[in-house]
Amino acid sequence: MRFILLTKKQVLGLTAVMIAIIITTAVSLTVFASSSKLLPIYNVSTESKKIAISFDAAWGNDDTQTLIDTLAEYGVVATFFVVGDWVDKYPESVKQLSDAGHQIQNHSDSHPHMTNLSTNEMITELKNCNEKIAKITGKTPTLHRCPYGDYNNNVIEAIQSIGMYAIQWDVDSLDWKENATAESIANRVISKTKNGSIILMHNDADHTPEALPTILKTLKEQGYEFVFIEDLIYKENYEILHDGTQCKIEN
Repeated sequence: MRFILLTKKQVLGLTAVMIAIIITTAVSLTVFASSSKLLPIYNVSTESKKIAISFDAAWGNDDTQTLIDTLAEYGVVATFFVVGDWVDKYPESVKQLSDAGHQIQNHSDSHPHMTNLSTNEMITELKNCNEKIAKITGKTPTLHRCPYGDYNNNVIEAIQSIGMYAIQWDVDSLDWKENATAESIANRVISKTKNGSIILMHNDADHTPEALPTILKTLKEQGYEFVFIEDLIYKENYEILHDGTQCKIEN
């Protein structure tokens, strides 16, 4: 057996090489783990001044008709994410929203934390809500917004497994907060909106009806066109960046 004697300088050199290899491997694994995280669509990369406004409906219903009237006044279409239990309580409002030209999409059947459910339970939540909406509107939803914005890879995979798209938002109005005012809601939305933004509001927050006219009027004056989220997103040949931005992949 032969032994190789190394100088101190050679030992230090080999140690440095090994450390570099370990660091490079760790970084590579970190990048892989990061890139393997599945994300919903937060906003869309586009040069067009198109945006989408959306409302989550899970609890009350006092302001829905006011929202319909305001949206009609400004000629704006909106996407409403509704919970199946809300559909059960207010079927007439679901029909009114649909008849007014707005899209009704899926916000789960009972508003659970989807990450706490099994895959079968997630799919049951999605399908039950879809069936309730389709029964009233004649249209099966294609989009789902997770309750509480709570998701993980299993949730995204379950949504995609039944041909639906997971939707988040990049402009949060925070209209549900106790200290929110019509002015703070409007200022927040207007200041954060950009091309391809998806705006989150709620159908029964205290100051949303008061804030909405300012939001719609100002953003339209800035040249934005309001479209349905379904028409804003890319349906194929796309990627979702680390911040949730959906980008078109050019062939």
